[in-house]
Amino acid sequence: MSHQVTLDSILAIEHLLTDEEKQTRDSIKAWVRDRFLPTLTQHHREGTFPTELLPEIADLGAFGASIEGYGCAGLNNVSYGLVLQELERGDSGLRSLCSVQGSLVMYPILTFGNEEQRKKWLPELASGRMIGCFGLTEPNAGSDPAAMGTTAVRDGNDYILNGVKMWITNSPISHLAVVWAKVEDEDNRIRGFVVERGTPGFETPYIDGKFSLRASPTGEIHLTDCRVPAANMLPESGGLKSPLMCLTQAREGIAWGITGPAMDCFETVLNYGLERIAFQKPIAAFQLYQSQLTEMATMITNSQLMSLHFGRLKDEGKLTPVQVSMHKRHNVDVARKIASMSRGMLGGNGITDAYPVMRHMMNIESVYTYEGTHEIHTLAVGRALTGLNAFG
Repeated sequence: MSHQVTLDSILAIEHLLTDEEKQTRDSIKAWVRDRFLPTLTQHHREGTFPTELLPEIADLGAFGASIEGYGCAGLNNVSYGLVLQELERGDSGLRSLCSVQGSLVMYPILTFGNEEQRKKWLPELASGRMIGCFGLTEPNAGSDPAAMGTTAVRDGNDYILNGVKMWITNSPISHLAVVWAKVEDEDNRIRGFVVERGTPGFETPYIDGKFSLRASPTGEIHLTDCRVPAANMLPESGGLKSPLMCLTQAREGIAWGITGPAMDCFETVLNYGLERIAFQKPIAAFQLYQSQLTEMATMITNSQLMSLHFGRLKDEGKLTPVQVSMHKRHNVDVARKIASMSRGMLGGNGITDAYPVMRHMMNIESVYTYEGTHEIHTLAVGRALTGLNAFG
């Protein structure tokens, strides 16, 4: 038998990472293996998230990991990307929770808030004592967020918010929401507001019946004459650019994270193929099986190298939104193909939760859609390449 090499040795990116980056990645990987995965299957079956682990996730520094100060870890963007990769190797719902907390809640408070707001909320969010959500998508405003119908009307020292937000990760368990609304007194300019749990008229019902992201709390946000203090408006937010800046942060994290399940699918079918015997030999000895493994290893290598390149660019302050669109569409598409291939390679066993592949496959369908669909990111890159707008 020939010498077997590992995927890591083929990827050969270890020498491109610093010791700190490798230590960060490995510590998250170990925690996911030892603390998260043992109960994941049951939570996935029941459609629940292990909220008892939130303090441990905070202790890992996974909430707002790339933010400096306010109790955050202050990691570089490559380290943060590796954190998300290992979280999502466990489950996309786990990575989604952390992505929303960091990129869509803490980032807008840091970027568009004042110092009083930062000191009030960021340490609580970093510690996991508070969980946040991000209210942009609406029932009739998904890929076209400018069409949002949520409104904010000034009334003395408050704003009155009305509207409905849909497909909101973390909303059922959140302590606060960063909600985007059109301010009628400012010619419908879009502004961000922090709405705290317990505010009259603020409700966050669960969305039931999901086949995907079952171990992730997903809900809606209902705002009915919801009176929010003017002090809770993020003063530096203004226009659609503000929430889109948040989405750019989140999309880059998604592109890093989604390689985690792709690697988990690959390792699952590799081990399965070496152990499963058919016609008196391991099925990994058959040409078609080896061909599929080779394709998967090549695609994962491409995804990781793209992530590392763009991560370094982000650390240098040079990453552009078009590059983020290219990154997100490529890596999610690769993971989707690998999950589908893996499901077939497992045969009938591939549809059970004895293996993680079908769970990853279903989760990736959500990741393929949220934070900008594959098609929207295709058009974003196409617009940059041609200078012509194909949107609507």
